[in-house]
Amino acid sequence: MTDTSTSPHPAASTEAPVRTPLFYGGREHPAERTLTITNPARPSEVVGEAAAATREQALEAVAAAKAAFPAWAGLSAEERAAHLAGAADAIMQDSETEAAILSAENGKVVGESTFDLMGLVQRTELACGLVEEVDAVETLPGPPTEVLVSHKPMGVVTIIVPFNWPIAILGASLPYALMAGNTVVVKPPPSCPLATTRAVQRMAERLPAGVLNVVTGEDAEIGEALVSNEDVAKVCFTGSVRGGKRIMAMAAESLTNVTLELGGNDAVLILPDAEFTEQGLDLLFMGIFGTTGQVCMNAKRIYVHSSKRDELVAELTRRLEQVQIGPASDPATTMGPFHQRAQLQFVTELVQEAKDAGADVREFGQLPGGDWAEGNFMRPSLVLDPDPSLRVVTEEQFGPTIPIITFEDVEEGIRMVNDTQYGLCNSVWTSNEDTAREVGARLQAGYVFHNTHGPALLDQRAPFGGIKQSGIGREMGTIGLRNFQEPHALGLLKAGGPAPDADEAPPAA
Repeated sequence: MTDTSTSPHPAASTEAPVRTPLFYGGREHPAERTLTITNPARPSEVVGEAAAATREQALEAVAAAKAAFPAWAGLSAEERAAHLAGAADAIMQDSETEAAILSAENGKVVGESTFDLMGLVQRTELACGLVEEVDAVETLPGPPTEVLVSHKPMGVVTIIVPFNWPIAILGASLPYALMAGNTVVVKPPPSCPLATTRAVQRMAERLPAGVLNVVTGEDAEIGEALVSNEDVAKVCFTGSVRGGKRIMAMAAESLTNVTLELGGNDAVLILPDAEFTEQGLDLLFMGIFGTTGQVCMNAKRIYVHSSKRDELVAELTRRLEQVQIGPASDPATTMGPFHQRAQLQFVTELVQEAKDAGADVREFGQLPGGDWAEGNFMRPSLVLDPDPSLRVVTEEQFGPTIPIITFEDVEEGIRMVNDTQYGLCNSVWTSNEDTAREVGARLQAGYVFHNTHGPALLDQRAPFGGIKQSGIGREMGTIGLRNFQEPHALGLLKAGGPAPDADEAPPAA
């Protein structure tokens, strides 16, 4: 294991601090104030500055999107797809530099940042592939009335993305909103806005002015202008449950439509006939500890049949013993810091509570020292056999620790998986596909994996989103496209058809 406390680590890839403007209405706009962005691996290091929009500037961005809407909505789906394909070509420009910027401001390893950029490209391609669905019309035959059911664009859409995978997560909504005929204002996370702003601006410069806009700033300053605004038809938010409730309350002021992809206390259910493979366990490991555990669909709880428990613990231990904790700028690093100090403190509290309650907590890796001693680093851990009432089990940790609880009866395992206020993703591990179908259908979540868990094998053609406290609405796939459209029914009275008897006519709404 490399001792990162004495290894020299170059600063992340940019010679001077990165500076990003606001971009709306087809051009850049300066701001009087800026957001200072620091490196989570060394918080004293400034990575760059982002423009901090005023409320008035956020309103101007919405107005620019509103002005561009009629012409963009008036294009055919094929024409919009052609525009989007051209814009997507700009995403990976100088991708090495862009990934380094994202890693420096976010904290995650550079390889993950590269995939973050690629996620927006891939999801744009998938959205463009739905071109025939955009304007599809269903006919409900008469007489007396033939009804044409179509789907129309909504108007201006605000998209608010989180810090952890901001560009890929943007890809779950942005291209679908644009393909549907809407115009968009993107709000990157205030703690990590640089790479996202740059990627959105590169795309926006290849689209008609006002179709795509990006404003950065503090939530309190510009949130109301982008959410509770009668000129905003829809808000798409990815983030915490608390943040989602706040967005929903703000949107209620103007009856604005919302899609909310929120937190998840996602569970793994390992049945007695599960067969562990090297690839499967590698994927599970990444589905727990990837991005330092800061992924909404990462596994947060494991329920394993007692007959498989020791093998599972041994395999996860073997992988954790190889973890290299350090800054993203060190090529040897496999696990970076938390993005924010507050999250480090929260997860540290959960692990300490488990220790104090008598759980077997096994920690791995070595914290970096020297120049990186002030970073938001934490040793990853397994929490074995904790009391199920502990917060490390009941709450979403969003960090590199996971509780492992055994069960004897499958029904008991299913009950424990479903015993949560969340419902984003779960997984069932069994060698029998029929069992996977039966048990998977009973796990309460928007998406259920079989013999894997996490982003690596998420099928992006399928709708994604949560139930219960994990969200409202879906992104991606045809259903995700429809979430950015309004159904429209046109009833054509057919000549010669029988008129309904007045006494049998349905009541007015």
